Amino acid sequence: MPSTNPSLKQPPWRENAQGNPRRVGIELEMSGLDLDTLTERVASFLDLDIVSDGGRYERRLPGDPAGDWVVELDYDLLKKLGRKEWGNKTLADQMNKSAEEALAWAAESLVPLEIISPPLPLDRLEEIEALITHLREAGAKGTSDSAINAFGMQLNPELPSHEARMITACLKAFMCLYDWLFVRADIDLSRRATRYVAPFPTDYVKKLLAADYWPDLATLIDDYLADNPTRNRALDMLPLFTFLDEERVRATVDDTLIKARPTFHYRLPDCKIDKADWGLYEAWNDWVEVERLAADEDRLQACCEAYLTFLGSPLKRLFGKWAMVVEAEWLGR
Repeated sequence: MPSTNPSLKQPPWRENAQGNPRRVGIELEMSGLDLDTLTERVASFLDLDIVSDGGRYERRLPGDPAGDWVVELDYDLLKKLGRKEWGNKTLADQMNKSAEEALAWAAESLVPLEIISPPLPLDRLEEIEALITHLREAGAKGTSDSAINAFGMQLNPELPSHEARMITACLKAFMCLYDWLFVRADIDLSRRATRYVAPFPTDYVKKLLAADYWPDLATLIDDYLADNPTRNRALDMLPLFTFLDEERVRATVDDTLIKARPTFHYRLPDCKIDKADWGLYEAWNDWVEVERLAADEDRLQACCEAYLTFLGSPLKRLFGKWAMVVEAEWLGR
């Protein structure tokens, strides 16, 4: 059913590739609360249980019909260490335990905790807004709280179709709107410096936006991998392409952190949970503009042509601001 919150826009596609209601997963990075306090806050707010079967730095929260929630330290090495049991009988165990403790101490001020939701129906996005408010009031801190914080919020919307043309349309729309999205997101310097959300290479953007570029799925994936063999993109397509053709992706990218899933992986937004006027709606509504442009092929083709003209003009790129052009001419509000 449609959201009752007028601040949360509805996308043009309401069903997934199987014809069921679309879902979206949310990932929130933050500090300000320790692991157990944050876990207890999330579990209490959502009426979930707490299970500590993943190790010292991971908590699983069952009880939601949509699936398990996870609260964890966003540090893969420390999570792996936290799944081991160190004894005290050997010097090696004692050294490993001490090394883990030292690493955990160092990570406490540098590494965020992360809340990972299961895929949620779109009409439950209001719950995320309410959870954000609840955690803010409990003392959660975001990117802007410290110069070294590089905390993000990531959206994982299910695809409405696995057809190459629809995926290509969404990629084209994202490239056309990227400058506007970047300005809107107001990315903190700490996250810009990390390159976690690096822009796409200009040559790839030009190839993608060409009027006759509507490849089959294999070609679309191969072209993407040739220029983007990394998770560090503002729109990371590797989880989706791994879901659709894992062998093709794994042959090019050897990264065990890539998780196959039938979703886009939008990584651009900061998590500014400590700011009273910040919420999920900012990033979600901007993402909806990407889908609306992708769903309107005539408007999309015209926007691609205009952006290619902009990219091909040194003077326009030097003195013009494409984000302002998008705001004035190419949104479907």
